[in-house]
Amino acid sequence: MQPTRILTQTDVERVIDLPVALRVIEAAFKAQAQGQVIMPPKVYLPLPDGSDFRAMPAFLKTPASSGVKWVSVHPRNPSRGLPTVMGLVLLNDPSTGAPLAVMDGLSITRIRTAAAAGVAAKTLARRTSRVVGLVGCGAQALWQVRVLDHLFRLSALRVWGARDGEAAAFCRRARPQLRVTPSVATTIETCVRAADIVVTLTPSRRPLVQRAWISPGTHLNAIGADAPGKQELDPQILRDAIVIVDDMEQATHGGELNIPISQGLLTPKDVRGTLGEVLLRRVAGRTRPEQITVFDSTGIAVHDVALGHEVYRRAIARKVGRRVAFFRASP
Repeated sequence: MQPTRILTQTDVERVIDLPVALRVIEAAFKAQAQGQVIMPPKVYLPLPDGSDFRAMPAFLKTPASSGVKWVSVHPRNPSRGLPTVMGLVLLNDPSTGAPLAVMDGLSITRIRTAAAAGVAAKTLARRTSRVVGLVGCGAQALWQVRVLDHLFRLSALRVWGARDGEAAAFCRRARPQLRVTPSVATTIETCVRAADIVVTLTPSRRPLVQRAWISPGTHLNAIGADAPGKQELDPQILRDAIVIVDDMEQATHGGELNIPISQGLLTPKDVRGTLGEVLLRRVAGRTRPEQITVFDSTGIAVHDVALGHEVYRRAIARKVGRRVAFFRASP
Protein backbone atom coordinates (compact mmCIF):
# COMPACT_ATOMS: atom_id res chain seq x y z
CA MET A 1 0.00 0.00 0.00
CA GLN A 2 1.27 3.46 -0.89
CA PRO A 3 2.44 5.45 2.16
CA THR A 4 0.40 8.40 3.34
CA ARG A 5 1.99 11.78 2.69
CA ILE A 6 2.14 14.22 5.63
CA LEU A 7 2.18 17.88 4.58
CA THR A 8 2.72 20.76 7.00
CA GLN A 9 1.61 24.35 6.51
CA THR A 10 5.06 25.16 5.11
CA ASP A 11 4.82 22.22 2.71
CA VAL A 12 1.40 23.29 1.42
CA GLU A 13 2.42 26.89 0.84
CA ARG A 14 5.63 25.74 -0.85
CA VAL A 15 3.84 23.88 -3.65
CA ILE A 16 0.79 26.07 -4.35
CA ASP A 17 0.30 29.64 -5.55
CA LEU A 18 -2.60 31.95 -6.38
CA PRO A 19 -2.76 31.41 -10.16
CA VAL A 20 -2.95 27.65 -9.63
CA ALA A 21 -5.50 28.01 -6.83
CA LEU A 22 -7.70 30.28 -8.98
CA ARG A 23 -7.67 27.73 -11.79
CA VAL A 24 -8.46 24.80 -9.49
CA ILE A 25 -11.26 26.58 -7.63
CA GLU A 26 -12.91 27.89 -10.80
CA ALA A 27 -12.92 24.35 -12.21
CA ALA A 28 -14.43 23.05 -8.96
CA PHE A 29 -17.22 25.65 -9.11
CA LYS A 30 -18.08 24.48 -12.62
CA ALA A 31 -17.94 20.81 -11.65
CA GLN A 32 -20.30 21.50 -8.76
CA ALA A 33 -22.80 23.17 -11.09
CA GLN A 34 -22.50 20.28 -13.56
CA GLY A 35 -23.43 17.69 -10.91
CA GLN A 36 -19.96 16.16 -10.77
CA VAL A 37 -19.66 16.65 -7.01
CA ILE A 38 -21.08 14.82 -4.00
CA MET A 39 -21.01 17.20 -1.05
CA PRO A 40 -23.21 16.85 2.04
CA PRO A 41 -23.72 20.07 4.04
CA LYS A 42 -21.00 20.75 6.59
CA VAL A 43 -21.63 19.21 10.01
CA TYR A 44 -21.29 21.42 13.08
CA LEU A 45 -20.25 20.10 16.48
CA PRO A 46 -20.94 23.01 18.87
CA LEU A 47 -19.08 23.18 22.17
CA PRO A 48 -20.34 24.70 25.45
CA ASP A 49 -17.85 27.60 25.34
CA GLY A 50 -19.06 28.92 21.97
CA SER A 51 -16.38 27.13 19.99
CA ASP A 52 -17.12 24.44 17.43
CA PHE A 53 -15.77 21.72 15.17
CA ARG A 54 -16.86 21.27 11.56
CA ALA A 55 -16.64 18.23 9.29
CA MET A 56 -16.69 18.94 5.56
CA PRO A 57 -16.61 15.87 3.25
CA ALA A 58 -16.69 15.89 -0.55
CA PHE A 59 -16.12 13.76 -3.65
CA LEU A 60 -15.08 15.23 -6.99
CA LYS A 61 -15.50 13.17 -10.16
CA THR A 62 -12.72 14.82 -12.20
CA PRO A 63 -9.98 14.64 -11.17
CA ALA A 64 -11.21 11.74 -9.03
CA SER A 65 -10.65 12.83 -5.45
CA SER A 66 -12.32 12.47 -2.09
CA GLY A 67 -11.66 13.62 1.42
CA VAL A 68 -12.79 15.58 4.42
CA LYS A 69 -11.70 18.72 6.21
CA TRP A 70 -11.90 18.58 9.99
CA VAL A 71 -11.73 22.18 11.19
CA SER A 72 -12.01 23.89 14.57
CA VAL A 73 -13.14 27.43 15.32
CA HIS A 74 -12.12 28.65 18.79
CA PRO A 75 -12.59 32.44 19.08
CA ARG A 76 -10.57 32.69 22.32
CA ASN A 77 -7.46 31.12 20.86
CA PRO A 78 -5.59 34.37 20.04
CA SER A 79 -5.27 35.04 23.78
CA ARG A 80 -3.63 31.60 24.05
CA GLY A 81 -1.21 32.30 21.21
CA LEU A 82 -3.10 29.97 18.86
CA PRO A 83 -4.97 30.58 15.58
CA THR A 84 -8.75 30.97 15.85
CA VAL A 85 -9.19 28.47 13.02
CA MET A 86 -7.21 25.24 12.72
CA GLY A 87 -7.83 22.13 10.71
CA LEU A 88 -6.63 19.16 8.73
CA VAL A 89 -7.51 17.98 5.23
CA LEU A 90 -7.54 14.20 4.82
CA LEU A 91 -7.47 12.82 1.27
CA ASN A 92 -8.41 9.25 0.35
CA ASP A 93 -8.18 7.26 -2.85
CA PRO A 94 -11.86 7.11 -3.90
CA SER A 95 -11.36 3.70 -5.56
CA THR A 96 -9.87 1.95 -2.51
CA GLY A 97 -10.35 4.25 0.49
CA ALA A 98 -6.61 4.23 1.15
CA PRO A 99 -5.41 7.39 2.94
CA LEU A 100 -3.34 9.40 0.47
CA ALA A 101 -2.48 12.48 2.52
CA VAL A 102 -2.96 14.33 5.76
CA MET A 103 -2.22 18.02 5.33
CA ASP A 104 -2.52 21.33 7.10
CA GLY A 105 -6.05 22.63 6.64
CA LEU A 106 -5.41 26.21 7.76
CA SER A 107 -3.37 27.13 4.69
CA ILE A 108 -5.77 25.20 2.44
CA THR A 109 -8.70 27.13 3.96
CA ARG A 110 -7.04 30.52 3.55
CA ILE A 111 -5.95 29.91 -0.03
CA ARG A 112 -9.15 28.29 -1.29
CA THR A 113 -11.34 30.94 0.38
CA ALA A 114 -9.32 33.72 -1.21
CA ALA A 115 -9.35 31.96 -4.57
CA ALA A 116 -13.14 31.51 -4.43
CA ALA A 117 -13.54 35.21 -3.62
CA GLY A 118 -11.13 36.03 -6.43
CA VAL A 119 -13.11 33.99 -8.94
CA ALA A 120 -16.25 35.78 -7.74
CA ALA A 121 -14.69 39.23 -8.08
CA LYS A 122 -13.27 38.42 -11.51
CA THR A 123 -16.72 37.23 -12.61
CA LEU A 124 -19.01 39.77 -10.91
CA ALA A 125 -17.08 42.97 -10.22
CA ARG A 126 -16.53 45.67 -12.82
CA ARG A 127 -13.28 45.15 -14.67
CA THR A 128 -12.41 48.78 -13.96
CA SER A 129 -12.50 48.19 -10.19
CA ARG A 130 -9.63 50.03 -8.51
CA VAL A 131 -10.61 50.70 -4.87
CA VAL A 132 -11.02 47.95 -2.25
CA GLY A 133 -12.48 48.29 1.23
CA LEU A 134 -11.41 45.51 3.61
CA VAL A 135 -13.62 45.13 6.69
CA GLY A 136 -11.72 42.93 9.11
CA CYS A 137 -8.04 42.06 9.01
CA GLY A 138 -7.65 38.69 10.69
CA ALA A 139 -5.92 35.54 9.45
CA GLN A 140 -7.82 35.39 6.14
CA ALA A 141 -7.26 39.03 5.19
CA LEU A 142 -3.81 38.88 3.60
CA TRP A 143 -4.76 36.17 1.11
CA GLN A 144 -7.94 38.08 0.25
CA VAL A 145 -6.08 41.26 -0.66
CA ARG A 146 -3.32 39.36 -2.39
CA VAL A 147 -5.79 37.76 -4.79
CA LEU A 148 -7.50 41.08 -5.57
CA ASP A 149 -4.12 42.77 -6.03
CA HIS A 150 -3.25 39.97 -8.45
CA LEU A 151 -6.49 40.27 -10.47
CA PHE A 152 -7.05 44.05 -10.56
CA ARG A 153 -4.93 47.17 -11.03
CA LEU A 154 -5.76 48.58 -7.60
CA SER A 155 -5.17 52.22 -6.75
CA ALA A 156 -6.36 52.11 -3.12
CA LEU A 157 -6.82 49.55 -0.37
CA ARG A 158 -8.58 50.78 2.77
CA VAL A 159 -8.43 48.55 5.85
CA TRP A 160 -10.62 48.58 8.97
CA GLY A 161 -9.90 46.48 12.05
CA ALA A 162 -12.04 45.91 15.11
CA ARG A 163 -9.23 46.30 17.65
CA ASP A 164 -7.00 49.32 18.24
CA GLY A 165 -3.88 49.17 16.11
CA GLU A 166 -5.00 46.05 14.26
CA ALA A 167 -5.45 47.71 10.86
CA ALA A 168 -2.15 49.59 11.11
CA ALA A 169 -0.28 46.39 11.99
CA PHE A 170 -1.92 44.61 9.07
CA CYS A 171 -0.96 47.40 6.65
CA ARG A 172 2.67 47.23 7.76
CA ARG A 173 2.72 43.45 7.37
CA ALA A 174 0.91 43.40 4.02
CA ARG A 175 2.69 46.28 2.29
CA PRO A 176 5.79 44.33 1.10
CA GLN A 177 3.55 41.67 -0.51
CA LEU A 178 1.28 43.99 -2.51
CA ARG A 179 1.52 46.32 -5.49
CA VAL A 180 -1.02 48.69 -3.90
CA THR A 181 -0.25 50.62 -0.70
CA PRO A 182 -2.80 49.81 2.04
CA SER A 183 -4.10 52.53 4.35
CA VAL A 184 -6.00 52.53 7.64
CA ALA A 185 -9.71 53.41 7.68
CA THR A 186 -10.83 54.66 11.09
CA THR A 187 -14.47 53.66 10.56
CA ILE A 188 -16.30 51.03 8.53
CA GLU A 189 -18.12 53.80 6.69
CA THR A 190 -14.93 55.43 5.46
CA CYS A 191 -13.59 51.99 4.58
CA VAL A 192 -16.43 51.05 2.24
CA ARG A 193 -17.77 54.36 0.86
CA ALA A 194 -17.02 54.71 -2.86
CA ALA A 195 -15.21 51.35 -2.90
CA ASP A 196 -15.49 49.27 -6.07
CA ILE A 197 -15.02 46.02 -4.14
CA VAL A 198 -15.85 45.45 -0.47
CA VAL A 199 -14.64 42.39 1.43
CA THR A 200 -16.11 41.55 4.84
CA LEU A 201 -14.11 39.17 7.04
CA THR A 202 -15.50 39.42 10.56
CA PRO A 203 -17.30 37.00 12.89
CA SER A 204 -20.03 39.61 13.47
CA ARG A 205 -23.55 38.68 14.49
CA ARG A 206 -25.02 42.06 13.58
CA PRO A 207 -24.91 44.13 10.38
CA LEU A 208 -21.72 46.18 10.12
CA VAL A 209 -21.93 47.51 6.55
CA GLN A 210 -24.94 49.75 5.94
CA ARG A 211 -26.80 50.08 2.64
CA ALA A 212 -26.38 53.88 2.60
CA TRP A 213 -22.60 53.45 2.38
CA ILE A 214 -22.62 51.24 -0.74
CA SER A 215 -22.36 52.94 -4.11
CA PRO A 216 -23.98 51.80 -7.37
CA GLY A 217 -21.75 49.25 -9.11
CA THR A 218 -20.05 47.95 -5.98
CA HIS A 219 -19.25 44.26 -5.67
CA LEU A 220 -19.19 42.72 -2.17
CA ASN A 221 -17.48 39.50 -1.15
CA ALA A 222 -19.26 38.49 2.09
CA ILE A 223 -16.84 36.02 3.67
CA GLY A 224 -17.26 36.19 7.44
CA ALA A 225 -20.78 34.78 7.84
CA ASP A 226 -20.02 31.06 7.60
CA ALA A 227 -22.26 29.70 10.36
CA PRO A 228 -25.82 30.15 11.64
CA GLY A 229 -26.36 33.46 13.45
CA LYS A 230 -23.55 35.35 11.74
CA GLN A 231 -24.27 38.52 9.77
CA GLU A 232 -22.15 41.36 8.37
CA LEU A 233 -24.34 43.17 5.83
CA ASP A 234 -27.43 45.33 6.16
CA PRO A 235 -30.18 43.10 4.68
CA GLN A 236 -31.21 45.98 2.44
CA ILE A 237 -27.93 45.51 0.55
CA LEU A 238 -29.01 41.97 -0.28
CA ARG A 239 -32.49 43.14 -1.28
CA ASP A 240 -31.00 45.65 -3.73
CA ALA A 241 -28.23 43.41 -5.08
CA ILE A 242 -27.74 40.50 -7.43
CA VAL A 243 -26.91 37.77 -4.91
CA ILE A 244 -24.71 34.86 -5.95
CA VAL A 245 -23.76 32.04 -3.55
CA ASP A 246 -21.19 29.28 -3.44
CA ASP A 247 -23.74 26.68 -2.33
CA MET A 248 -27.47 27.31 -1.97
CA GLU A 249 -28.13 25.04 1.00
CA GLN A 250 -25.19 26.25 3.07
CA ALA A 251 -25.82 29.90 2.21
CA THR A 252 -29.45 29.85 3.30
CA HIS A 253 -28.69 28.11 6.58
CA GLY A 254 -25.30 29.48 7.56
CA GLY A 255 -24.19 32.23 5.21
CA GLU A 256 -24.90 35.93 5.00
CA LEU A 257 -28.44 35.07 3.95
CA ASN A 258 -29.30 32.99 7.00
CA ILE A 259 -30.61 35.75 9.28
CA PRO A 260 -32.52 37.77 6.64
CA ILE A 261 -34.23 34.55 5.48
CA SER A 262 -35.06 33.47 9.04
CA GLN A 263 -36.57 36.93 9.65
CA GLY A 264 -38.64 36.83 6.47
CA LEU A 265 -36.72 39.70 4.86
CA LEU A 266 -35.53 37.49 2.00
CA THR A 267 -36.40 34.13 0.50
CA PRO A 268 -34.21 31.65 -1.38
CA LYS A 269 -35.92 32.88 -4.56
CA ASP A 270 -34.10 36.21 -4.08
CA VAL A 271 -30.82 34.42 -4.85
CA ARG A 272 -29.85 34.61 -8.54
CA GLY A 273 -27.89 31.34 -8.43
CA THR A 274 -24.52 29.79 -7.67
CA LEU A 275 -21.20 31.07 -8.94
CA GLY A 276 -20.73 27.84 -10.86
CA GLU A 277 -23.97 28.53 -12.73
CA VAL A 278 -22.75 32.03 -13.58
CA LEU A 279 -19.43 30.65 -14.83
CA LEU A 280 -21.31 28.18 -17.05
CA ARG A 281 -23.57 31.02 -18.27
CA ARG A 282 -26.67 29.26 -16.99
CA VAL A 283 -27.65 32.34 -15.02
CA ALA A 284 -26.64 35.96 -15.51
CA GLY A 285 -24.34 37.75 -13.10
CA ARG A 286 -23.69 41.45 -13.56
CA THR A 287 -25.33 42.81 -16.72
CA ARG A 288 -25.05 46.55 -16.06
CA PRO A 289 -22.25 48.65 -14.52
CA GLU A 290 -24.51 50.27 -11.90
CA GLN A 291 -25.71 46.97 -10.41
CA ILE A 292 -24.64 45.95 -6.91
CA THR A 293 -23.45 42.35 -6.71
CA VAL A 294 -22.87 40.19 -3.64
CA PHE A 295 -21.03 36.88 -3.42
CA ASP A 296 -22.10 34.99 -0.29
CA SER A 297 -19.18 32.71 0.55
CA THR A 298 -19.81 29.98 3.14
CA GLY A 299 -16.78 27.84 2.31
CA ILE A 300 -17.47 24.54 0.58
CA ALA A 301 -15.79 21.19 1.04
CA VAL A 302 -15.23 20.48 -2.65
CA HIS A 303 -12.81 23.41 -2.73
CA ASP A 304 -10.80 21.91 0.12
CA VAL A 305 -10.70 18.54 -1.61
CA ALA A 306 -9.94 19.96 -5.07
CA LEU A 307 -7.13 22.17 -3.81
CA GLY A 308 -5.90 19.46 -1.48
CA HIS A 309 -5.68 17.05 -4.41
CA GLU A 310 -3.63 19.55 -6.41
CA VAL A 311 -1.35 20.13 -3.42
CA TYR A 312 -0.92 16.36 -3.06
CA ARG A 313 -0.15 15.93 -6.76
CA ARG A 314 2.45 18.69 -6.71
CA ALA A 315 3.98 17.46 -3.45
CA ILE A 316 4.60 14.06 -5.02
CA ALA A 317 6.14 15.62 -8.11
CA ARG A 318 8.44 17.81 -6.02
CA LYS A 319 9.09 15.20 -3.31
CA VAL A 320 7.75 17.49 -0.59
CA GLY A 321 6.47 16.18 2.74
CA ARG A 322 7.01 13.10 4.83
CA ARG A 323 5.68 9.62 4.02
CA VAL A 324 4.19 7.39 6.70
CA ALA A 325 2.90 3.83 6.38
CA PHE A 326 -0.23 3.76 8.54
CA PHE A 327 -1.51 0.40 7.29
CA ARG A 328 0.03 -2.81 6.05
CA ALA A 329 -1.24 -4.38 2.85
CA SER A 330 -3.55 -7.37 3.41
CA PRO A 331 -1.79 -10.75 3.09
